[in-house]
Amino acid sequence: MKNMKINFLFALVLLGFISCQPEENLVNDVGPSYDLYQSSDFNFEGKATFQVLANGEVELLVQLFGDKSNDPYFYTGHLHFGSFDQGDAPIAHALNPIDSRTLESRTVLGKLSNGKEFDLEAINDFDGHIKVHLADQGPDYNIILVSGNIGRNDNSREAFNAEQLTLCSPYFPAESF
Repeated sequence: MKNMKINFLFALVLLGFISCQPEENLVNDVGPSYDLYQSSDFNFEGKATFQVLANGEVELLVQLFGDKSNDPYFYTGHLHFGSFDQGDAPIAHALNPIDSRTLESRTVLGKLSNGKEFDLEAINDFDGHIKVHLADQGPDYNIILVSGNIGRNDNSREAFNAEQLTLCSPYFPAESF
């Protein structure tokens, strides 16, 4: 009888914990992942994973692999149109900052800067890339920690060359791509 009470209490606590999780944060489907390659002297690599949340929205999880910090500092990231080596590649979506303590960021992608909705079905045809900067402004903005192509662009290590990396265009497009 005592074991039944313990099992019942455990099940009740577990049910309470699960029911307290916000539905919009529950991952319904995991989409493609893309490698993010070291793009400067800073020893970071990463992964970008697209996920469909329970509410149908697409979330981009950016994970960096490298040294974590004990102090709060945030790296700036962008989803861009075009390949990583394309000059003046406009920003498609600003990403939530990557926390240096966890080396992660989650961003729900809705409309892109060109007004089009981002959905997981279109990711394989998307012409884009991701860049993560050391800072959000000043000279450290020009230091790109990691970058990598996504969608239809070649994401292989063989195709990546940090010397061909271009700086981020500071503008969002007015026209559609």
